Amino acid sequence: MSLLAPDEAHPVILVNEAASSPVVLVCEHAGRVVPRGLGNLGLGEADLSRHIAWDIGAEVVSRRLSQKLDATLILQRYTRLAYDCNRPPDHPGAMPEMSELTPIPGNVNLSAAERLARTSALYEPFHAAVRAVLDAKADPVFVTIHSFTRHFKGMVRDVELGLLHHADDRLARRLQQLMGELYPGIDTRINEPYGPGDGVAHTLDLHGNSRGITNVMIEIRNDLIADQEGQAIWAGLLAELIAEATQEKEQT
Repeated sequence: MSLLAPDEAHPVILVNEAASSPVVLVCEHAGRVVPRGLGNLGLGEADLSRHIAWDIGAEVVSRRLSQKLDATLILQRYTRLAYDCNRPPDHPGAMPEMSELTPIPGNVNLSAAERLARTSALYEPFHAAVRAVLDAKADPVFVTIHSFTRHFKGMVRDVELGLLHHADDRLARRLQQLMGELYPGIDTRINEPYGPGDGVAHTLDLHGNSRGITNVMIEIRNDLIADQEGQAIWAGLLAELIAEATQEKEQT
């Protein structure tokens, strides 16, 4: 069983493959395209435009960061509701039956064959591309870019920037320190609004911690990057911080 038809786009978008920077950027939730064979997953366009389907603003910020840092970027074009590439295949959230408070009818009672088809078509090619890019770098710095919603299951989250880590906290702590020095008015927190206990460290662990390379997951509140102005501001801000931290690493 094949999920994607021959004329459907490959799940991976590779940007600036020959980049000179050691930074490798990843955006697992860049797109909201639904594979044709899944219809609309039982959802309307309004739901497929919401945060449950993709990380709003994250793709544009990632592309701008790639340009500013001269860094390779790996994007995943299909909606995380078809397969969340920041979850392993056996995780309930990989093909969620419920996202936040919204049922996903097209993900209910999937057969083993259907789950395997999604894993083979979306998860495996994406992570193979990440491995290939990292293999080509001598001493990479691994950065994943995400956005989160301010309103979540009835809660209001005031944090503006989250710097997430699992086994390796070096880059997260240094970026938080730089934020405090350069942009003290921005509410920046470590392992918020999510942390490893929420199951969000899969990509970091699979590619960063397994290799022992410096890594961090960046979460930007999506109302701050919902338009072009916000996307440009945050890409510039993060590029400044990542460049500084990367330069320091090269000098040690």
